[in-house]
Amino acid sequence: MSEGKSTTKKGKTSKGFTAEEKAAMKERVKELKAEALKADGEKAVLEKIAEMPEADRVIAERLHAIVKANAPTLSPKTWYGMPAYANQDGKVVCFFTAASKFDSRYATLGFNEDANLDEGTMWPASFALTALTADNEERISVLVKKAVS
Repeated sequence: MSEGKSTTKKGKTSKGFTAEEKAAMKERVKELKAEALKADGEKAVLEKIAEMPEADRVIAERLHAIVKANAPTLSPKTWYGMPAYANQDGKVVCFFTAASKFDSRYATLGFNEDANLDEGTMWPASFALTALTADNEERISVLVKKAVS
């Protein structure tokens, strides 16, 4: 057999890869790129969280864990320098804004229009957070699950 040729199951000689093999390889490259982007996004989010003052950092760390546990399809990324979580189209579904970012008295958990939170003609799109209680965590878990449903 010469270089660049292979024998198929039916005994025929072919040059290079089949169209199906090429398509499969292209898909795998896309998968690897997506995995790398997700890993880079998570690293950037964790770095931003680590830079926050303690009060914001504690909330952001818990929110990060809640989102990962309840919406594993979302990819962490930074958005305006804050932790955010995007869908497969790269659109931010939810985000956290530290109180220290704008010298506010509370942090914010927000949801963008790609979050599936619609309830009639009016629903909340952001929530003020001064601390996370067990009740808050449960409510956030439900909201995050609904946002990606």
